[in-house]
Amino acid sequence: MSLDALTMNRLFGYESAFDHPVTRWIVSVAAALLVIAFLLIFALGKWGRLSAETYRELVARTVTWAWLVPLLFLPILAGAAWTMVGVLMLSILCYREYAFATGLFRHHVTSLVVVIGILALSFASVDHWYGFFVALPALGVVVLCAVSTVVDQPEGYIQRTALGLFAFLLFGFCLGHLSYLANDRDYRPILLLLLVTVEMNDIFAYLSGKLIGRRKLAPRTSPGKTVGGALGAMVMTTGLVVMLGQWVFSGTALGKMPALLGLGLVISLSGQFGDLMLSSIKRDLGIKDIGNTLPGHGGLLDRFDSLLLAAPAYFHYVGYFRGFGLDQPVRIFTG
Repeated sequence: MSLDALTMNRLFGYESAFDHPVTRWIVSVAAALLVIAFLLIFALGKWGRLSAETYRELVARTVTWAWLVPLLFLPILAGAAWTMVGVLMLSILCYREYAFATGLFRHHVTSLVVVIGILALSFASVDHWYGFFVALPALGVVVLCAVSTVVDQPEGYIQRTALGLFAFLLFGFCLGHLSYLANDRDYRPILLLLLVTVEMNDIFAYLSGKLIGRRKLAPRTSPGKTVGGALGAMVMTTGLVVMLGQWVFSGTALGKMPALLGLGLVISLSGQFGDLMLSSIKRDLGIKDIGNTLPGHGGLLDRFDSLLLAAPAYFHYVGYFRGFGLDQPVRIFTG
């Protein structure tokens, strides 16, 4: 079927990338912060305020962000279709790290079904077919449980099936919400709001922990996290969400203060629990990092763990107040 101009503009209309002021503001500030970070690290190194090891680590982290930020922002700016492709790639790569860390990659049939499920979720997003999108988790459970019996290996059935289901739900369905919200006409500021506040939530927790953190939050799961850090992150992240959200959601029920305060708490809490969840997985596996894709950060999962739970929580909270893509054509390929 032919796509109308409205849908084509949303999917591929890069010309409207900077129409919303919040999009312009976030991209500009991100670029400025990267430049400032490089200059500050270089100056501190020259003045001898950093040890050689700390200097190298900070440079590695900042260089990683210097290419990671464009990789995150460019698909969003280019159009909804490229955003969905970017989320699909992130889901597959995160699953790859998880599969190698847990040994699930050895179970080829289960892994294949998980990947097919992730692709199906991506198609449901591109097609703007919400009924199929929300049905896929249940269908995925059915298929994974059934297919795991085909190999006729009852030994390890529970483990490989559970690992597959966990992966499909986390990297397919949970991350897939980032893709589906690109069906909204104003998806750029909405998605950038989530990405920025989730990342700042991690930074706020770290800074608050250093300043006021005393009591450990979960010492056996993540020894570096403190109650003070978690509370500080909740306060500062909520403030940032309120500041940006009143422009992003202006004129909607979500643009009012009580709803924005709730959104800030949802993002901060779900982001922190996502971080703790991955820490629990790593402790259970006895590893420090899931991968080494990002120098100075570990793997992609180590960097984007907070999004695993924050994406669906954010999607459904925002959807309750204003919905997503309600003025856009649905089932644009299958309808």
